[in-house]
Amino acid sequence: MSEDARRAELVSALGRVRARIADACAAAGRRTTDVTLVVVTKTYPADDVRRLAGIGVRDVGEARLPELRDKRAALAGDEAVTRLRWHAIGRLQRNKARATARLADTVHSVDDPRLVPVLARGAADAAEDGAAGPLGCFVQVSLDGDPERGGVRADALLPLCEAVATAEGLALLGLMAVAPLGADPDRAFARLRELSDEVVAAHPSATAVSAGMSGDLEQAVRHGATHLRVGAAVLGPRPPLG
Repeated sequence: MSEDARRAELVSALGRVRARIADACAAAGRRTTDVTLVVVTKTYPADDVRRLAGIGVRDVGEARLPELRDKRAALAGDEAVTRLRWHAIGRLQRNKARATARLADTVHSVDDPRLVPVLARGAADAAEDGAAGPLGCFVQVSLDGDPERGGVRADALLPLCEAVATAEGLALLGLMAVAPLGADPDRAFARLRELSDEVVAAHPSATAVSAGMSGDLEQAVRHGATHLRVGAAVLGPRPPLG
């Protein structure tokens, strides 16, 4: 596909997703400016990230440290790309968390208290590199108890949020979750909203909610999502993992 054709394809798809978000916000009585679209670029080439930056996308998400590192290196120096905010959305491994914190602006998947000091060290590294401000962190909560999908149990949520909120160099933004497989996302995100309310009662500034993907963004917006993680609806069928 030519450069112009791919760019036109992305412009069209991005417009459709933004229209869905606008409609969902209107139905929920919310402002579109209160919802951030994070375009998930995992497995897509760095050139697509460059194209997205050129058509006005400001937030992109990566799930794996090697992709995050390699794409940032490949695109260094591109003026539009320098304005991007990079979100680490994949499940964190402790041996990679420090490097992830050094490269990402926001981490969406803190689900273990043992990650907190590692992320704090990575945030300190980033500050030495000239990064401005703390590392934004979402605590991932499990809505189904499946350990394979990540997320802290609801009964351990508040202590983990406290650990993030009090760690030097980290900022607790709020909660992240994925809807359980085969479940009604509307019910899942209603439960997430309840848990978010509990966290906000203890940490009033932690009002952000990362929820909703290509297939369930409307339900997520209905229940207060502030960050939507959308990949295929913008970028098309996902290339196979390399």
